[in-house]
Amino acid sequence: MDSVPTLADLGSTPPPGTALAVLGHPIRHSISPAMHQSALAEMARLNPEYSTWTYGRFDVPPADLPQALDRLHALGYRGLNLTVPHKVLAFDRMVAIDPAARPIGAVNTLRWTAAGWHGYNTDGHGLATAVGETLGVSLRGATVVLLGAGGAARGAAVECLQRGCAALWIGNRTRENLDTLLALLRPIAGGSTLHGFSPERPPSDLPAGALVVNATSAGLKPQDAPPIDLGALPRPAGVYDMIYNPPVTPLLAQAARLGLPHANGLSMLIHQGARALEIWSGSTVPVPAMRRAAEQALGLAKP
Repeated sequence: MDSVPTLADLGSTPPPGTALAVLGHPIRHSISPAMHQSALAEMARLNPEYSTWTYGRFDVPPADLPQALDRLHALGYRGLNLTVPHKVLAFDRMVAIDPAARPIGAVNTLRWTAAGWHGYNTDGHGLATAVGETLGVSLRGATVVLLGAGGAARGAAVECLQRGCAALWIGNRTRENLDTLLALLRPIAGGSTLHGFSPERPPSDLPAGALVVNATSAGLKPQDAPPIDLGALPRPAGVYDMIYNPPVTPLLAQAARLGLPHANGLSMLIHQGARALEIWSGSTVPVPAMRRAAEQALGLAKP
């Protein structure tokens, strides 16, 4: 099994060419390097400049994140992606934050500037693009049933509100966490209505034709119960699960049995990654190349 680089492997010499990387803990499972390297290889066919761009990965425990951000900035890394558990931890270490990311309180894409890191969050873009691509649903004017109240749910909720959803129903088992999220969202709700409920007791006035989005971790393990019983809801327009591995979660299996349009989170992963590469490069990114690489990395397509 290949080793995963850490800060100890970083050295003090700037890397050749233009360097990008993803930081996480753990990070061995990440397919981001495969996606980005595939996109960069295709971009290099049109512009040789991109032949010198590389995308790596570093396993960085939370306590080492400040040091990692400082060292990678000093070495001139063009951009970074952040995954669990760094998205919230890095937020206060940015010298500038994209306005769309500020209400989320988390960043997953960092761009080098002379003064320090400029933070963005591309997860919402990934979600909005993915549900449109896979389910034909636009967040604007939609009724969304969002499951979860953690970091992923917060990012999804902000995106739904910023794009003008008609109503956002948030279901979470822990009432305290749900109330905290609702309080954070009310100032940016605009014309969207906000509701909270327990997934174990879906409200009787929840409308049909909603988009159901799972932003919980329920489904990562085969023995997990679905985060909600889809059969207890008025018929949704579609079901989107942010989990992409395994590709079929218990929630999506139930959606299939009920004949509901459904999709897993691979498309969201691809589009958030494509948006990050656009931010760093300022160029059009070949999304199909990223998709092929992601599917191959997950064993879903032939090389």
